[in-house]
Parts: sequence; C-alpha cells; structure tokens
Amino acid sequence: MSAGAAKTVKVRGLASRDGAAGNGGAEREDLVAVEEPLEIRVAGRGIAVTMRTPGHDRELVAGFLLTEGVVGAAEDLLDVFACRDLPLGQEGNVVEAVLSKGARARFDPERLTRHVFTASSCGLCGKATIAALASVLRPLRGAAEAGESGRFSDAEIAAWPERLRAAQPGFGATGGLHAAARFSARGDLLAVREDVGRHNALDKLIGAALWAGETPLAGDAVLVSGRLSFELVQKCWAAGVTLLAGIGAPSSLAVETAQAAGMTLVGFLRADRANVYAGVERLRRPGK
Repeated sequence: MSAGAAKTVKVRGLASRDGAAGNGGAEREDLVAVEEPLEIRVAGRGIAVTMRTPGHDRELVAGFLLTEGVVGAAEDLLDVFACRDLPLGQEGNVVEAVLSKGARARFDPERLTRHVFTASSCGLCGKATIAALASVLRPLRGAAEAGESGRFSDAEIAAWPERLRAAQPGFGATGGLHAAARFSARGDLLAVREDVGRHNALDKLIGAALWAGETPLAGDAVLVSGRLSFELVQKCWAAGVTLLAGIGAPSSLAVETAQAAGMTLVGFLRADRANVYAGVERLRRPGK
C-alpha cells in the first residue's frame, strides 16, 4: 500500500513556441501528478471509488470513513490494507478497512452521509441539504461557549497561504496538486497533505489526525488551496473543525452550511485581505 508523499511520474511533450502549442515546439519532459482510482471496501463490500493521487492512502481512507460517518474515532478503525490477488493493473488500488466490533455493528452502507444528499430524485434545495446534514452530525460548539472568541489572529491567518505554498513539494514539482493544511491557534503548521482532488487532500489531512487520536479538531484550523465547496465544509464539520479557510471563493451552500454549523469560514485569503462569511467572533481583529 502506498504511503508518504504524493506520487508523480515523468511524461514527454512539446513546449509551445510563439503561442502555437505543439507547432515547432521543443520536446521536453515534465513531472505530473499520478491519478488512479482507489476502491474502498468495508466488510468485503465496495462502498466508494475515488480518483486520487497515490500516497497517504491509509489516511485518505480513514478521513473518508470519518467524514462519511462510518467511524467516529480512532478506536473504530483497526486497520486499512491493500487487497491481494487482484487483476493486473489494480494492485494497490483496492483497499479493505477493518472496523472494530462496535463500528461493524453500526455500519450500514445505505446510510452513508453522502447518500443523504443524493437520495431525492427531484433534487434537494440548500435548506433541505443542510437539515439532512444536521440530522447526522453534532452541532459545533459556539465560539463563546467554547471560549474561542478572538482565538485566531488576523495577522497569523494572513501568513497561512505563503506557509502552505512553501510546504507543498508536490505542487512545486508538478503545479497540479491541491493541498490542505492544519494549523493550531498558536500558528503552528501541524500537517499538510496533497492530492489531485481537493476533497482527497482534506480526507488525508483529517485521516492523519484520526490515526493519531487527535480528532475532533475543534482547537485547530484548516486551510485549503482552492475554492470552498459544500463538500469541504461538510467534511470539516464531521471532523469537528471550527475554522475553515480557503484561498479561493466559497459557494453559496458552503456559506449557508458553515453558518448553520457555527463554523468560521474565511475565503479569498491573501496576505493583505480576506473575506469572512461566518463566525467572525473567532477572529482576533487588529487593535483588539
């Protein structure tokens, strides 16, 4: 089973010249991120297939199972291993998650949280989607209730994008990987994970914390390298994250979900600016 840094491979192509791609360009070799399917099985049953960059697969599975409600804590997940005796080409791309006795008893593949949002053939509106999510996830503690008011410094948060960029070896080599980072309220960069998929990078980050017995992540913040989608907010809610920031823009449902969850949501994060869409009370403003 793959572990460690995100997997890359060398490919050959033609570099454009005078604005004409492939027209008389010089041949060159590029390093690109690998993208392969990963099938996740529980009790011998396939429950999901995700396109991911191999690397930190055990963490990816752990994070996925936590954010989909299959496990709730490290003790619920005993092991994740690569299945053997597979057809040629599938080696390492099918894994089995071993649940504890209690988690196996609770496991119902028909009640994965993802199915809550896709079960209606007529479609779900935003409010119904959030209500469905709230029915399977515990509400986050409010900033005042948890003593988190002013917990995160504006100045510290402004430095996060540059610190994330400096900690992305895969992106630096390929330019084609998303990243998710975990920061403490003191500003410590605790972990970074990369993947071709934004949700996979976040699952790897959350899964690393799960294996370490550090979930829920109520005392820490998460920064993602791209836009803020509903799915990313949902995953952070499931992991107990109370502050989610993104370098890109949020969607309307991401904002509504963060507000309903009591989560702080920061978008368009740059060194000199940011937009706060929910939970501003967790931020320590200049002069306060």
